[in-house]
Amino acid sequence: MIAFREKLLPAALPLAVLSWLALLVCMLLRAHQPAAAQWGTPPDWLILATQAAFAAGVFVYERSRPDRLRGAEFVPLLRQLLLGPGLLATAVVGLHLAGHWLLPETIGNQPILLNTLYTINLGLFVYFLARTCYTWRSLVHFRAQPSTRREWEWFELLLGATLLFRLVQGRELHWPLLPVMAVLAGLGVYLSAHQQWVAYLNRRQKWEVVFLQAAILGGMAVCLVYFLRLQREPSLAGPLAQHAFLLLTGFFAAFYAVMGLLVTLFNLPTAGVFEQKREEILSMQRLAQLIQKGQSEQEVYNLLFDSSVQTVEADAAWLDLADDNPTPLLEYQVDADTRQGICQLLSDYNIGHIEYLNNDLPHSAGFRALGLGYCSLIVMPLRSSKHHYGTLYLLKRFRQGFDRENLSLLQIFTSQTVLSIENLRLLEDSLQNERVKEELKIASLVQEGLIPKTLPADSWFEIRWHSLPAREVGGDFYDFLQLSSSRIAIIIGDVSGKGTTAAFHVAQMKGIFHSLMLLDRPEKGQPLQPSKFMAMANQALSHCLERSSFITASFYIIDYKERGFAFARAGHCHTLYYNAITEETFYFQTEGLGLGIIRDASYEKRIKNMYYDYNPGDVMVMYTDGIVEARNAEDEEYGEARLRQLLARSHYLEAEDIKQAIINDLEQFSRGLPPFDDQTLLIIKFKNAQPMA
Repeated sequence: MIAFREKLLPAALPLAVLSWLALLVCMLLRAHQPAAAQWGTPPDWLILATQAAFAAGVFVYERSRPDRLRGAEFVPLLRQLLLGPGLLATAVVGLHLAGHWLLPETIGNQPILLNTLYTINLGLFVYFLARTCYTWRSLVHFRAQPSTRREWEWFELLLGATLLFRLVQGRELHWPLLPVMAVLAGLGVYLSAHQQWVAYLNRRQKWEVVFLQAAILGGMAVCLVYFLRLQREPSLAGPLAQHAFLLLTGFFAAFYAVMGLLVTLFNLPTAGVFEQKREEILSMQRLAQLIQKGQSEQEVYNLLFDSSVQTVEADAAWLDLADDNPTPLLEYQVDADTRQGICQLLSDYNIGHIEYLNNDLPHSAGFRALGLGYCSLIVMPLRSSKHHYGTLYLLKRFRQGFDRENLSLLQIFTSQTVLSIENLRLLEDSLQNERVKEELKIASLVQEGLIPKTLPADSWFEIRWHSLPAREVGGDFYDFLQLSSSRIAIIIGDVSGKGTTAAFHVAQMKGIFHSLMLLDRPEKGQPLQPSKFMAMANQALSHCLERSSFITASFYIIDYKERGFAFARAGHCHTLYYNAITEETFYFQTEGLGLGIIRDASYEKRIKNMYYDYNPGDVMVMYTDGIVEARNAEDEEYGEARLRQLLARSHYLEAEDIKQAIINDLEQFSRGLPPFDDQTLLIIKFKNAQPMA
């Protein structure tokens, strides 16, 4: 249909011009007797045929043009009609009518002048009638149902056939035409009741429209009086059927203009508009209530899509959601080629994610090449300040299908939808956070149960500890186990990650620690070496530790009888030590790889045992990386050097005082900043007076 109209448009105007020129020649030949004697008098049928061709050309030209109504600009549309063809036709016809009244003999005695002016006026009047007819059609079509548009097509076809029949039937009005005219009048009254555009006028616009419609009626009245006055003029060369056609056409145009004026005055169609507004409000209320009823995102998108399609009466639509949204594509009466073509074109023009309105697709270069079969498009993105949720596309088959009110309403719909989706996600996040908090609470209780409640206390050494998790549940751990009257095992470590997963791995590691210690049998000559402990722990963890996780640890066995200790390091922080004999403070530099990094038998080669004889007054400081990696406001690390210097200054204090000195220095360094990582500290000070083994 669109392509057919575009082919008619360039042909209709030349047809109208050529037929009007032919009509003028025929009228002048009949009016000029010498010329008629020489060339022959044109028959009535030829004059009527040229006039019919001219009228058809003008009406087809006007019908094939793009709709002159832009959005809701009703007043400019009527103003253009009045100040364009209306004013021109009325002014020329009025001047001729005034001259005929004032100088009847002068004009009546000049047939050439009379018929020339008559043909000019006929052309202007037909053009005025065509513009009036299709202006009225634009107003009737505004926000009309598809059924109303189809009814208009039948009305237009029937009216055109009736007028052409009236043109060729002759002077008398035959009785079969009377019922047809009655049906046309009734259909015109029915269609006039569908002028919903009147309800969108404010008070000032309404009175301006009343004035414009009255002025248009006045112009038609002047033209009709002119043709009634001249229909019995003896000098007029045209047949009477010619006048009858013009008068009937003018009658219908004036009749429906009067109906439009009555509709404007009495607001007849507002009930339908208010009903539509009610549906729009209900749609917005349903969108707003979804979040309160705990609906899903899928249901919110479905309601948005259905409400939008129904409210703007779209002929085709689809809702294309963002890639990270699991909701499937929603579509209505649209094929994949149309979707892909429009999306690709908008992407090429870099307008794929912005609001876009085009009411004349066939005359837009890119869309014309797609051959869509649609004339109007709205693109409405769904986005917030931080996230893009998707894009809504709506299509209509006719031009000027969408107006600013449609755009504003869709903006409200999409804003409400985005708000509902974000509220749903916030609610889901809140519920998830509650679940996480509950899990963390449970994990915290479990981890608290894993922390030793009593420390080894005997006459051989002093031990103090400090632990501060960065979150509710930390990944640091430590434990003690008395192996015999003279041997004690100590472990300290750090699990990668935080939260419940880290707490679970801490529990696993402590279970492994206690289980493997059952293999320590020094009385049978089978003591468990620290390196062997690490290898067996690594083998056990390889079955339950995620591939991305690992554990660092240091393991010590202190033997009182031997007055020494053995230890192994699995990627953990170096142990800080103060030797009371040499008065040196240093770190044990030992090799070792974290547990779970290598998960086969070759791991044992990565762990080394180290033996050291302790002296009375020695101090051993074991810690996790949250101590030395603590940061201050300048993003500087506390560091191993500062910890070593502090121990060198405080080694003579009791274990509790050394621990407190480290904590105080750490807090002073961090200047009130929260811990960057979990912090765990163990202080062991061998007593100056060692009991006899």
